[in-house]
Amino acid sequence: MNIPDHLKYTKDHEWLRVEGNVGYIGITEFAAGELGDIVYIEVDTLGETIEKEEVFGTIEAVKTVSDMFMPVTGEILEANPDLEGSPETVNQDPYGKGWMVKISIANPAELDELLSADQYKELINA
Repeated sequence: MNIPDHLKYTKDHEWLRVEGNVGYIGITEFAAGELGDIVYIEVDTLGETIEKEEVFGTIEAVKTVSDMFMPVTGEILEANPDLEGSPETVNQDPYGKGWMVKISIANPAELDELLSADQYKELINA
């Protein structure tokens, strides 16, 4: 299973790629595999500041609908426009083209509370 070292992870299976004070959030390959074929993604929080661990959107798969949680507090700057017509991109490329939202990170200290790749591997292999 692919778990890139340069990303931060949550216990809820979201990842965060940090670029300065901006972050990109998606779901892990593990989560995408557990969900199955993803058919719809809804992010109705554009322009809002969402607290860490609050819901920023939902992801619908053939099997279920799941909430997506913020890894850190931040303002939702952009939802990935490519996912509107091609939600399956999350299954095909969860760490690249399958990102969900771009955020402005409000509290960089919260980054230290996220899991490293090794810690995330331990979580899913426990």
